[in-house]
Amino acid sequence: MPNEPSPACPICGRPSQPATRPFCSPRCRAVDLGRWLGETYAVPGEPERPDDPEAE
Repeated sequence: MPNEPSPACPICGRPSQPATRPFCSPRCRAVDLGRWLGETYAVPGEPERPDDPEAE
């Protein structure tokens, strides 16, 4: 199935490349990592409570 289009890059929308999948380039991969490290992205869940005895 070589004629199937690649999935779109989640950052810029261009076709993804096998070497950097699911991104189109190392730049878009770095942008995504920066968003995770800068806490732009977050996994939903209840916030931790420091006074919760079960958290320890």
